[in-house]
Amino acid sequence: MARLIVKSPYIKCSGGQSAGGYLKYIATRERVEIIPDDRPPTNKQTQLIAKLVKDFPDAKELMEYEDYSSHPTKATASALITLALESNWDRVQGTEGYAKYIALRPRAERLGEHGLFGDDDAVDLAAVADELDHYTGNVWTHIISLHREDAERLGYDHADAWRTLLRTHRNDIAAAMKIPPEDFRWYAAFHDEGNHPHVHMMAWSAKPNQAYLSKDGIRQIKSTLTNQIFRQELLHVYEQKSKSRDELVSEARKAMLELAKAMREMTCIHPEAEQTIWDLSRQLGQVGGRKTYGYLPKPMKKLVDGIVDQMARLPTVDACYQTWWELQCQVEDYYSEDKKRIRPPLSQQKEFRQIKNAVIKEAEHIRMNRFSFEDEEMQDDGEQISAYDMSYACQDLQSIANDDSFPLEERDEAAEQLEQLADAGDAHAQYIIGTAYRDGGLLIPDTAKAQKFLECAAKQEIDAAQYALGKLYLSDDADVHDPAKGIYWLKRSADNGNDYAAYRLGKEYLSGKNVSKDTSTAAEYLRQAANDGNAYAQYLLGKLTLMGEGVPKDMDTAQYWFSVAEQNGHTYAGYFLDRMERQEDLPPPNILLSATRLLYHMGNIFRDNAPAPAATGVQIDRKRLARLRQKRVALGHKPDDHELEQQQGFSMKFHM
Repeated sequence: MARLIVKSPYIKCSGGQSAGGYLKYIATRERVEIIPDDRPPTNKQTQLIAKLVKDFPDAKELMEYEDYSSHPTKATASALITLALESNWDRVQGTEGYAKYIALRPRAERLGEHGLFGDDDAVDLAAVADELDHYTGNVWTHIISLHREDAERLGYDHADAWRTLLRTHRNDIAAAMKIPPEDFRWYAAFHDEGNHPHVHMMAWSAKPNQAYLSKDGIRQIKSTLTNQIFRQELLHVYEQKSKSRDELVSEARKAMLELAKAMREMTCIHPEAEQTIWDLSRQLGQVGGRKTYGYLPKPMKKLVDGIVDQMARLPTVDACYQTWWELQCQVEDYYSEDKKRIRPPLSQQKEFRQIKNAVIKEAEHIRMNRFSFEDEEMQDDGEQISAYDMSYACQDLQSIANDDSFPLEERDEAAEQLEQLADAGDAHAQYIIGTAYRDGGLLIPDTAKAQKFLECAAKQEIDAAQYALGKLYLSDDADVHDPAKGIYWLKRSADNGNDYAAYRLGKEYLSGKNVSKDTSTAAEYLRQAANDGNAYAQYLLGKLTLMGEGVPKDMDTAQYWFSVAEQNGHTYAGYFLDRMERQEDLPPPNILLSATRLLYHMGNIFRDNAPAPAATGVQIDRKRLARLRQKRVALGHKPDDHELEQQQGFSMKFHM
């Protein structure tokens, strides 16, 4: 596979050492003729290579070493010896045997005075060498090489191309070396020899001891140059193979998302993980300050890692991780010469560090005895309204606004007419427009207008509007946040028979976040919602009865509510029923569900790290956007409102 090799040794310019000699060498060294020589290497070359590999083990990473190993000849031996010595200049310049070889190597042909280039076209070799002779900081001696066939194919077989490349990306290289652009000094020379034409680049800071180059910095330099050198080739490859690549990514993404979905929906009996999470939760009580992975003591970090790796052994998690890993390897293969990659344990995979904090969050959840509701993906049907009670005008306008097949102008016009109906007092139109201003879409989000229209509809006893208004007041939006009003409107909605409002009230009285905690009142509202067929309320009432919170502890009653909830499609209810059949004495529900909830978090994290799909979507003509923006301005919106552009790929959906 085509690739770029980057080596970045450095010379410490202190204690009598200087980089001036290296600069003169790369600037004036003689060009080795490209003469095919398939004769075996000489004994002297073989001995020298053996010593080089022993003295400098990283010489095995050079492409020249690969060439020599697969085809040992005088020519490949000479190329390997030369570049290995150049890569370790700071260590060989004072070694007589190595230095002698550099000075006296055979078949040399001089080309001009020097080949040095930098930011300027004219380089004063003597002046630069003198500067380096008196420099006291570190000087990096990058060696950047290509296979000859790649260099010739891509046009990097002459100095001009490399000069343009390095000048273009000098600031990128400076950033990777932690050097401000104005302090970055560099010079380079191109050496066209053997099977691997290469460029020597010396780089340092005008301020000694300022520069720092880490392994990540070297990877950054390599990635930047690789992207540029192979850009045209990549474009060609993408053109030729875009269909197969898109299919691969699409299928991989589907597999990832299906596995992540399975994790989120999966109920997990994992006694070992449950016990370990319980142990972690008790230990967290002894730790002050922030309870995140980076702030925990080492023994607790080890415990967190153990939980992550326990969960990773579950077949669904392992399959998801393996799918993600294979995709990452395919991407990295183009940029790295590594032959084999070993999949690290999930706990050591930096891209999934969020999982560790999810474990800690779950353990803290248990320690604080916070009630969990398991309704993260609940389809909220509490905002649905019946079309039978609507006016015909309201029905028709809502239908047009929701229909993607209509032109955007017509849908926009329908939304405007719905707002006129709302202003005229139509309760259903008020509700529709209120939720539209809350959610955005065809209308630019406006919390104040959402509040106004929802309140008008709520006062006309539209229970869905009362429910939506209650949630709006309980939201984190600072413009409307008012817990007292939120609870008031939820109660009004529950009194009008909205089971989702009753369920939400039950949750509020259990959590105590927006109203004083009261498990008895919570149980009353949950029982109301449960009797109306709300599966989430039935499930939660089962947990309360199992624990004896707000209601008498009763295993038979708990089993009843879990059974009803399961019949209505609640996954976790069936999980409790299975556990109740297995043993008489159950641990608290928060411990029983700890591994299951952790799977839910992990599924979300894996989903978020799935390969991104190709950019698609409807493109709206800019002239049309301009006309729409003018219309918005005429309606009183600010000229710099850009939300419409951000929302242009989405449809406005009004609730029914």
